Amino acid sequence: MSVERSDQQDPGLGRAVRPEQPRREMRKGVLEQSTDPRARGPLAAKALTGTCCKFGRHAEDQESQPQQLFPGVRLHAERSFECIHSFPASLQTHPQMRTRGSGKVASLRSQQAGAAPALTAEERRTTRGGRRPRDQSGWRAEVLEDPHLPPPPWGVTAQVCEVPRPWSQAEDVVEPPLPAVVLTILARNAEHSLPHYLGALERLDYPRARLALWCATDHNTDNSTQMLQEWLAAVGDDYAAVVWRPEGDPRSYPDEEGPKHWTKERHQFLMELKQEALTFARDWGADYILFADTDNILTNNQTLRLLIEQGLPVVAPMLDSQTYYSNFWCGITPQGYYRRTADYFPTKNRQRRGCFRVPMVHSTFLVSLRAEGAAQLAFYPPHPNYTWPFDDIIVFAYACQAAGVTVHVCNEHRYGYMNVPVKSHQGLEDEKVNFIHLILEALVDGPPMQASGHVSRPPKRPSKMGFDEVFVISLARRPDRRERMLSSLWEMEISGRVVEAVDGRTLNSSIMRNLGVDLLPGYQDPYSGRTLTKGEVGCFLSHYSIWEEVAARGLAQVLVFEDDVRFESNFRGRLERLMEEVEAEKLPWDLIYLGRKQVNPEEEAAVERLPHLVVAGYSYWTLAYVLSLAGARKLLASQPLRRMLPVDEFLPIMFDRHPNEQYKAHFWPRDLRAFSARPLLAAPTHYAGDAEWLSDTETSSPWDDDSGRIVSWSGSHKTLRDPRLDLAGSSGHSLPTPPHPRDEL
Repeated sequence: MSVERSDQQDPGLGRAVRPEQPRREMRKGVLEQSTDPRARGPLAAKALTGTCCKFGRHAEDQESQPQQLFPGVRLHAERSFECIHSFPASLQTHPQMRTRGSGKVASLRSQQAGAAPALTAEERRTTRGGRRPRDQSGWRAEVLEDPHLPPPPWGVTAQVCEVPRPWSQAEDVVEPPLPAVVLTILARNAEHSLPHYLGALERLDYPRARLALWCATDHNTDNSTQMLQEWLAAVGDDYAAVVWRPEGDPRSYPDEEGPKHWTKERHQFLMELKQEALTFARDWGADYILFADTDNILTNNQTLRLLIEQGLPVVAPMLDSQTYYSNFWCGITPQGYYRRTADYFPTKNRQRRGCFRVPMVHSTFLVSLRAEGAAQLAFYPPHPNYTWPFDDIIVFAYACQAAGVTVHVCNEHRYGYMNVPVKSHQGLEDEKVNFIHLILEALVDGPPMQASGHVSRPPKRPSKMGFDEVFVISLARRPDRRERMLSSLWEMEISGRVVEAVDGRTLNSSIMRNLGVDLLPGYQDPYSGRTLTKGEVGCFLSHYSIWEEVAARGLAQVLVFEDDVRFESNFRGRLERLMEEVEAEKLPWDLIYLGRKQVNPEEEAAVERLPHLVVAGYSYWTLAYVLSLAGARKLLASQPLRRMLPVDEFLPIMFDRHPNEQYKAHFWPRDLRAFSARPLLAAPTHYAGDAEWLSDTETSSPWDDDSGRIVSWSGSHKTLRDPRLDLAGSSGHSLPTPPHPRDEL
């Protein structure tokens, strides 16, 4: 809305001002105008309870006639039930704003389709560009259609009224409002991540009346557009402004090899969209704009506040991923490509913590529009002297450098997660698989992702993947582990059944005698020299009960998990492919490890024509494995309860790969046909030495000690991380030199 008057001008502003009017008594009506520069913008002034607002709480206030605003005021879709106010920046700091006896209050209401129209036909016509007649005071108002408002079925009604605003220190003081922030949502084929992305935005601890949404979606072959529309319809009214820019067609770019291929035209279109969002934020008077890719999930609901508190011109929250990838570069070449530095891994691994100056941030970052040099920042067109790769993240990094605007990344907190980008030849299914793995990683490392309840999601269809049963061994007193494990299986659409683990803490000598449990003569832990613990007895009995069920029910093949499993990427797909290959080769097998600690991997032989399988050698852990009916019968036939040792020591004896000949002499035959997935498909959630590490086998009392004392055996090397994994990467991800600026790691 703009207002102009021809008969009186303020010589200091060169704009029309309204003549003084008699004050009108009101019950309350103090308008506080903050001088804090961060509070400038369309949401800078806030009325106290009782100020005149058409949709406010006091009927007597609603009797006033509509008035016009000061010249230059533009109204956006602000909340109806909080009188939010808008003044031009030049008037906010003008002395008259502190001395005049009246202020102006405005409120807009967004209405969903089907609601009664708030404007007459004539009013609706003038709202789209016509002019209203002059009022009695000689003012002439022009109400312009705002291109940033959502298209129909959204309608807008407005009411402007006069409020007495004496400036007095004795009046109630309103706390300076938080900075106004624009959240930029740019979605393309993001159906798999949007529910969690939008859920994270909903949970940001920041007043929605201080937030605007700038949303665009384009070139989709999935349900992204409908999902965003559904979400905006549910929550859009809560935000100060909403801009919605959907494009239905085309669904792909010319010369595009696939939906993940970045052509020059795609780069340019993305840069143009980001520039539109940046321009909107400036015109709207925002203090900040947050760019966050739709596969970047801000699980820390304090992220926005924490970044603003830094007071930095461009700052990114360091995001975690499934690999060494993150949303910043520590070095950049003179040609604009990624350069490895000694600072990257200490920063990424949080071995050094704080906010650090870097040459580039991307994917998720906050820009201060009030910072010195911020007015020169742009995504498109690139800087006149720009010669680096035509890529939005590099173009913006150059713009910051050219404007003298510093860029920082902060890693003091865990802010959230980002999906590792797939290669240009891969498809949306590959990206979805990666994102599911990211959800699983968040379930382990926390905090977990939470999907929005305002969007419809495709239904999950869990199955047993061709196994007769999928068992999950879980202690009743570890509900957090059980919940995480079941959530992980649900995300992968695997139907698991919980098996109540035998709790070693409940065992005593009498119970173990009744079960026929006795210690293998001469057994000692290979590292600590300790004897068997009650936790290890409970673990063995838990696995043993599954073997008994397999044999009793005649189950052909089963999948067994413990509840401290960290799944590798595409666990389900890789396991299904492995079992198909084994079946195709008609390989006779009894047990296949999916997760273990290899002791001598160099001694393990590959299986001919099965590239993802090796003959298992001496191993620790029983995290995850596949067991056949024949294998279960062999394990039971050896009568292991009468000469018990830890289950992960027992299994290598049964396939004759244990190094201790004395132990092996107690068992015969040792003909278990054992193999292992290569690379492994599962690992422990934590290792000894990790802050979150907790073991019910290593932290337990000796098997024959009924005193109830708990002993920590954390010195056992079994539970330490294999240093070879740090060199190769547990998930098999390498770190090649990037062929493309987007493949920086």
